Amino acid sequence: MAIRIYVTGGTFDKEYNKITGQLFFQATHLPEMLSLIPVSPEVNVQTLMMIDSLEMSAGDRMLICNQCNSAAEDKIIITHGTDTMAVTAAVLAEKVKRKTIVLTGALIPYTFGSTDGFFNLGCALGLVQTLPYGVYIAMNGRYFNWNNVRKNRQTGKFEELD
Repeated sequence: MAIRIYVTGGTFDKEYNKITGQLFFQATHLPEMLSLIPVSPEVNVQTLMMIDSLEMSAGDRMLICNQCNSAAEDKIIITHGTDTMAVTAAVLAEKVKRKTIVLTGALIPYTFGSTDGFFNLGCALGLVQTLPYGVYIAMNGRYFNWNNVRKNRQTGKFEELD
């Protein structure tokens, strides 16, 4: 069983410029992260884009859908910014069938050292292997169905709608 991971950017991969104080993208940290945890299934990482999810366009979301549809693997993880993760999940649910897709992200960049990204990635790796076909979000130690989730901007946590 192989797992495809598509990288789209988001806080997972942000870098911090110590001089200007700005966050920016350079390259994904996923291969380094995966080298630090003992992952037993084959994992194929592909960077699709390196953007903040607030800058993601309808065209970017269609690119993600097309890549998911053409992937040989039926188990897919997408690293994504948390602000519009639910929007992308809804598009994927409409456009991609017969795949298990888990979107995950981080609230703290990997380079900060105390990221939640490792935990969320580990959850996503376990969930993508066990959940049936569909689109899910894995954050905060939970998984959510694509159509029953939102990011609570007050707490920074994901929660069910009902």
